[in-house]
Amino acid sequence: MPKISSIRGRLVYNSRGSKTVEIDVITDNKHLGRACAPSGASVGKYEAQSFTDNKPEKSLQVLNANIKKFIGLEADDLKSIQQVLRKIDSTSNYSKIGGAVAYAVTIASVDSAAKAKDEPMFKVISQAKKWRFPFPIGNILGGGAHAGPGTPDIQEILVCSVGAKTVRESIEMNLAVHKELGNVLRKKDPMFTNGRGDEGGWAPQMDNEKALDVSVKACENLGYTLGKEVALGVDFASSTQWDAKKKKYVYSRAGFENTPEEQIDFASDIIKKYKLIYAEDAVHEEAFDDMSEITAKFPKVLITGDDLTVTNAGILQKAIKKKSCNAAILKVNQAGSLYDALEFAEVATKNKVRLITSHRSGESTDHQISHIGIATGSKMLKVGVVGGERVAKLNELVRLSEHSLIRGMAEI
Repeated sequence: MPKISSIRGRLVYNSRGSKTVEIDVITDNKHLGRACAPSGASVGKYEAQSFTDNKPEKSLQVLNANIKKFIGLEADDLKSIQQVLRKIDSTSNYSKIGGAVAYAVTIASVDSAAKAKDEPMFKVISQAKKWRFPFPIGNILGGGAHAGPGTPDIQEILVCSVGAKTVRESIEMNLAVHKELGNVLRKKDPMFTNGRGDEGGWAPQMDNEKALDVSVKACENLGYTLGKEVALGVDFASSTQWDAKKKKYVYSRAGFENTPEEQIDFASDIIKKYKLIYAEDAVHEEAFDDMSEITAKFPKVLITGDDLTVTNAGILQKAIKKKSCNAAILKVNQAGSLYDALEFAEVATKNKVRLITSHRSGESTDHQISHIGIATGSKMLKVGVVGGERVAKLNELVRLSEHSLIRGMAEI
């Protein structure tokens, strides 16, 4: 088994130009594994803390002081690596070493082990023997925390090519919708600047309903029928609108406020009118009962927890008990380590909660989450549509399609 012979960390920059940590793990003195920690703009209250005192430099200092503890460990033994991490940092949210270090150490270790074994990473970390491709789902129009003033309050309008038979076809259909939406926006507003948000979705100045309408038009212009060849999704990111003092959702850009009851109706109307296949964080991160009401209304829609469940197995158990979602986002850096994230995935799978492995808005050009999506049996891979840091994940799916180990697309 490949053993860790050295670890080295460095400060690098993510797709937003913010500092983050990248870690190299070398096994048997020759196999390099590398991982760069991403970061989100819409961050759940209960996510792992990215850095010690919110400073990546301090996280690297803690790592450097403890590197010897990892030397000699088997790189694919995530449990042993996790035990070392927890001896260094026993806090619930990785506040001492930083979740970014936990993320990068564990993923770089498995990356190195996969190279040493000459096997794809998904096979190294998966307990399954049959694999399918998750459907790529990506942001075609962005607002909220991912875009500037004047854009919709809704954070993401997404497209998923549910009728695609292959992963390449799915990617190409998503790209076509993104491109056509750009054409629609330029015809609607000749002064549109081609601005895009953090994840590559177009960022026009318009309200929520108009943004959804133009997204539908782009699909229809290409001859697609919603719910057949393609389907739309929405990340409401409702925690960014929730005002705890007012106990209302404040849509400042659109100029209205919703009570919790009105928010349920607001989200439900959008799900029905636009035939959504996917609805994420339709209410705020602690509104488990309100989420359960929406989940009961739409059993065939992926009613998805992100800020609600934050890739935390304990919180997911609460959501399962209350029937608050039938799908959940898996973001490794929300949990901290890959070991934590795979525990979360196991709980979800055992309880028939469908997984969506996801990028973050502040990303790197790493591609490992494509493997994580396959390994965990995720139904979708939420990695964007355009932009180098997004396409890196999609291109890895194309490469993996050359493996006879993976048979067809996931069953949503």
